Amino acid sequence: MLAGLGVMALPGLVLKAKRRLELSKGKHPSLAGHSKMSRRVARLLPFYEYDEATFFRSDDAPAEVAALRRAGFFRLADAYRERFPVSAAQTAAVRDGVSDLQFTGAYRVPFQYSRVVRSHLQGGSFVAASRGVTVTDLDGNVFYDLTGSYGVNVFGYDFYKSCMARGSARVEELGPVLGAYHPLLAYNVKRLKAISGLDEVSFHMSGTEAVMQAVRLARYHTRRTHLVRFCGAYHGWWGDVQPGVGNPVAAEQTYTLKDMHPDALRVLRRRKDIACVLINPLQALHPNGSAPGDSSLVDSSRRAAFDRAAYTAWLKAVREVCTEKGIPLIFDEVFVGFRLAPGGAQEYFGVKADMVIYGKTLGGGLPVGVVCGRAGLMRRYRDDRPADICFARGTFNSHPHVMGAMAEFLERIDTPAVQALYDGLDDIWNGRAMRLNARLAAESLPVRVANLSTIWTVLYTRPSRYNWMLQYYLRLEGLALSWVGTGRFIFSLNYGDADFDAVADRFVAAARKMEQDSWWWHDGQLTDKGIRRRILKEMVRHRFSGK
Repeated sequence: MLAGLGVMALPGLVLKAKRRLELSKGKHPSLAGHSKMSRRVARLLPFYEYDEATFFRSDDAPAEVAALRRAGFFRLADAYRERFPVSAAQTAAVRDGVSDLQFTGAYRVPFQYSRVVRSHLQGGSFVAASRGVTVTDLDGNVFYDLTGSYGVNVFGYDFYKSCMARGSARVEELGPVLGAYHPLLAYNVKRLKAISGLDEVSFHMSGTEAVMQAVRLARYHTRRTHLVRFCGAYHGWWGDVQPGVGNPVAAEQTYTLKDMHPDALRVLRRRKDIACVLINPLQALHPNGSAPGDSSLVDSSRRAAFDRAAYTAWLKAVREVCTEKGIPLIFDEVFVGFRLAPGGAQEYFGVKADMVIYGKTLGGGLPVGVVCGRAGLMRRYRDDRPADICFARGTFNSHPHVMGAMAEFLERIDTPAVQALYDGLDDIWNGRAMRLNARLAAESLPVRVANLSTIWTVLYTRPSRYNWMLQYYLRLEGLALSWVGTGRFIFSLNYGDADFDAVADRFVAAARKMEQDSWWWHDGQLTDKGIRRRILKEMVRHRFSGK
């Protein structure tokens, strides 16, 4: 009898093993696709750093090349001290009390080089003013802004300053009253329903918080456990959507699958525990790759390219499977919302989601997160089970001043002046990228750009361990970058041709100076694979010898 039970159980075990194999195939083969393994590996990596002797020839460059690099580095350091004394001093004065500054300061470059860079190339993290497409630091230096304020700045800083001021004036009689709603909320809800094409809206204080609520609602209504995200995609900093490195706890109910791959679709079709699928359309620029930053720029293997037709076909395939299996499809448009098209990624790619999350720019310059969704997914309680609820509340949700700035934003994006910014948007920005790449190629500079509309990243065409140095040359040329350096440039839509031409001139000038200082020296033998192998050997040596 027991033997018979064993035979009966065998098909179930085979099916379970098959599902497990399908899931493994659906995950990206890199560490980014295997969160538990990436966390284990991260714990094993030893800290070590280069002194000034090793710093300039970590790629075994000859002495004369190292000398040119050293001279260029300290010439750059002298220029930083001359140009940014007040900004640097203010940053240094508060660094010990601001954990964010400590983190971003340490992770602007690969950790082996960080201490030497921080000792000599001291810029600043403070700015005093913004105007048009520029920001001004505490020393009076005017920079063309390529930070985009992490994506907030779609239409130019003056647009948002006006939204904030006029929005505050519209709600000043109510002030900070919370719980009750300002009447402008009704207008905002009406507009967001029209833009998203969905039934209901909930307001939150950040994009991360809005993603948390969308996933909670999906789990509540489907009675399933697991969310699906795609390799490399960013959905905020909470545990379930940031598995692996950077998350102190394991994300046990998250599947990280291959982007743009049929193996992922197979997982969606076969598994019964998937509560929702999260899509960040920004991944179209670097599928299966994490958001690029110069702290991980150890060689020249960074890759990015945008194929609108291919990514559209992928989203439609995901939409089809989600509809077939009753899985809510969630578009996280916190970053790209209102940047690609007036109707966001849904309009741009022609794919309808069950829930859409907006943030950043929608607040008109103030913090906000919004979930728009189908009525069947948005309800937080069950009529037939009074104790079965999906509770969510935030003290500052629907803050009157946020509602005021949001109303200003939503009114203004319908004006002819703002709508005109979308005319030929892709052609304009693709053309600008092509022209800059042509200039770089003409001067044989080993740098190129790739873009998804106004979101750009910098690529490197010659194997090198020093690509991360470019960010410091760019800053000295008057280009403001975020802490991820050349990993991401975010232009606002109000960049005119003259503004962009000035940025391009400065970019080429910076690359030219970096080339002259021999940071891109190459002996014809160095390869990206060879660089990574050398770093691995260094890590093993320091791990087991402490030297």
